[in-house]
Amino acid sequence: MSLIRKEMEERIWTITEPAIVGEEMELVCVECLRMKSRWLVRLYIDKEGGVTIDDCALISEEVGDLLAVHDVPHEAYTLEISSPGLDRPLVKDRDFLRFQGSKVAVQTEHKIDGARNFKGILQEYRIGEDGGKTLVIEREGKLIAIPREAVARARLESVWND
Repeated sequence: MSLIRKEMEERIWTITEPAIVGEEMELVCVECLRMKSRWLVRLYIDKEGGVTIDDCALISEEVGDLLAVHDVPHEAYTLEISSPGLDRPLVKDRDFLRFQGSKVAVQTEHKIDGARNFKGILQEYRIGEDGGKTLVIEREGKLIAIPREAVARARLESVWND
């Protein structure tokens, strides 16, 4: 991931999360993708019972105003607000803890045990005394430990993807 993209995602997260939480929703993920002539800024939101189209419209209006005030991004962009869906991204520690026992798909920054892509059951999410974090995934009867810092992307694997 480019440094510009990562910094922009972090900045947008910081700017928008308080407003989303204020509407009793959760900011699940922020994605910024560089298109030909503009940025695509995508926010995934969730709440107890799921989000509605009206929730997405409300957050779109609030976030649009916040991004305009803070001039982020500095170029033309398209804003999308969406539900995380069945293949919800796993981003925060609480996501990994909450979805222990669920089927997940994980892509790593570098090879671990000869692979970068893993699908299996998230058996455990460990946070060590030293602060180190590890995902333990069961794949084909084998437990694989993946350091959290090695994870490029992680998401729930819906039953439809079998």
